[in-house]
Amino acid sequence: MLVFRPPRRRTQTVAEVKLQSTLACPACGHRTTEIMPTMACQFFYECTACHTLLRPKEGDCCVFCSYGTVPCPPIQQHSPCCGSTS
Repeated sequence: MLVFRPPRRRTQTVAEVKLQSTLACPACGHRTTEIMPTMACQFFYECTACHTLLRPKEGDCCVFCSYGTVPCPPIQQHSPCCGSTS
């Protein structure tokens, strides 16, 4: 006797955190892909083309959140970033 069994429901998984982000320099437009740190925020980044020192914009926690194509890992996970208390 055949028994109908509905397909198993897939358990919902947390989306993978992306670790690569492309930073765009606001001064010269140069773009470079970097691997983001997972255990610390990156507050400064020196553009490899024009040597401008990038800092986070007001309200952002790091240069990846301000100038990158992908926000930093804690923000991707909807967690407080670095020293953030909110």
